[in-house]
Amino acid sequence: MRSIRVGAALAVGGTLLLVTACGGGSTSSKTVGAGAPAAGASAGAGGASAGASAGASAGSSGSSGATPASAAVVDIEPKDGTQNAAPDALKVDVSSGKLSQVTVTDKSGQTVQGSISADGTSWVPATGLSVADSYQVKAQATDAKGVTTTATSSFSTLTPAKTSRSQDNVVTGSTYGVGMIVSFNFGMPIQNKQAVDNAITFETSDGTQVKGHWMGNNRLDIRPQNFWNPNTQVKVHIRLKNVEVSPGVYGGSDRDESFTISNRAQISTVDAAAHTMTVQDNGQTIETIPISSGSDEHPTYNGTMVIEDKEGTTRMTSASVPGLAPGEYDLMVPHAMRLTDSGTYVHGNNWSSAGTFGTANVSHGCVGLQDAPGNAGGTDTPAAKFYAASLVGDVVKVVNSKGAQVTPDNGLSGWNMPWSTW
Repeated sequence: MRSIRVGAALAVGGTLLLVTACGGGSTSSKTVGAGAPAAGASAGAGGASAGASAGASAGSSGSSGATPASAAVVDIEPKDGTQNAAPDALKVDVSSGKLSQVTVTDKSGQTVQGSISADGTSWVPATGLSVADSYQVKAQATDAKGVTTTATSSFSTLTPAKTSRSQDNVVTGSTYGVGMIVSFNFGMPIQNKQAVDNAITFETSDGTQVKGHWMGNNRLDIRPQNFWNPNTQVKVHIRLKNVEVSPGVYGGSDRDESFTISNRAQISTVDAAAHTMTVQDNGQTIETIPISSGSDEHPTYNGTMVIEDKEGTTRMTSASVPGLAPGEYDLMVPHAMRLTDSGTYVHGNNWSSAGTFGTANVSHGCVGLQDAPGNAGGTDTPAAKFYAASLVGDVVKVVNSKGAQVTPDNGLSGWNMPWSTW
């Protein structure tokens, strides 16, 4: 979760105030206040700064009621009249004084929240500004004698020429298993990875903390240190629209998503050597199912995998298997649940003899459960029952296979990476 910094400022009606000793009048970045003109008064570039050198003092010109000019000089970036400003360009500074009030509004009149620094010399917004918007800034500052000055600036932010996608695997309102990893795919290389990390935040009902890991330059996976606790409510806040994810490219999307972790913790362990799959819920064994995993020529991956999709009946062909020629097999496979992007599944097998399950490994890398004939398989078979009882996000571990360890970026297999390097 992201930490929240609270500045030493007082928010009143959307306006940030510092308590100061008030006195005298005020000067504006565009006009000097009432009284005799102040020698050396300057509005600054574009009207975005205001201040004065020593002005006419009482008695020096015979006008004892004149308002002295403030020594404080306020500078606002972007300058008045600026167009195509970057969303992170807004900042207000003051020299020879302290800021007492800064008000920023967008074109719809909404106030931009921000904070004055502890020493009173600067103000920054709480978040980046919106792209393709316009803003009005009014800042007041007070010098050591309590004399105030005011500066204003009006400017507009850029309209992105390019945006990236930020597709993820969450369907709002869904329930997932305890191994769920939230995965974002941006469809292009991301250079400002830290800015993207900061723009995606999680809220969890039990305080679970999460952390992201980049799988290359296009994909960000986010998970907790350990499997989720059952019944956890999760909210995901995505604020990428105003984030420059790569030079000249913005995130393009602000949205909120939510999901729930199931009230059970289903973790299934496939023992390839024993030809079995043991299904547990919250550590208690529910059943042990006879299976057939990958053959010696095409062994199943070892490691912790997660069901990333329930596909029902899906077409599988030998064209996708390294070392096999297209046409060696072409099957409609029932009760298919994907474990890896490279094509590892838990699925129904209705073409092998019943005696295969629990005794031999004959697949091309998948974990097969006995099923009935037909493209849809049966309704009361081991494969059908396991499919019905499973959720996206459920964990499937494979041990004692002759295959390699699954890599963290192959499917939702990030659980195979230590937290220290995640």
